[in-house]
Amino acid sequence: MTEDTLIQAAPQNVGEMTDADAVGTVGSPDCGDMVRLWIKYKDRDGQKVIDKASFQSFGCQTAIAVANLATQMILGKTREEALTMDATELSKPLGPLPPMKIHCGQMVEGALKAALEAEATAKTAPPVATISPPASSTLHDALANAGKQVGKIKITMLKPETAS
Repeated sequence: MTEDTLIQAAPQNVGEMTDADAVGTVGSPDCGDMVRLWIKYKDRDGQKVIDKASFQSFGCQTAIAVANLATQMILGKTREEALTMDATELSKPLGPLPPMKIHCGQMVEGALKAALEAEATAKTAPPVATISPPASSTLHDALANAGKQVGKIKITMLKPETAS
């Protein structure tokens, strides 16, 4: 087994991170796939870098594999560096994805950007009335609040792709 095969077969960084600095959630109503990404920062030589990342996915193996890779690829990067990463870069170690699986990389990219943007918004936005999620908040609960900003969590629903 190659290292990539092992990563796909036994994903790392799976699960909720209760002390995360930012959380992003993306779901696709067409296929029912959903990805949530947690990010934790640390200070390194006066610069804030991503120290930990974890994910939760309700999706196919491709979505899980791309989310797993993303949590590893963003480690040590600044927010700005991670924001430049796109679906193609995040899924590249898996090789070319079939056309019907490209949305998996796009979902992970969306969850990453939602987390990074939610963290930035939480730090710079003026105080607004927000609803605190319950301690037992789940990915399903978060998607039920789609389109709402809840604390450090930003939920982004993907638009269905149109057939060409």
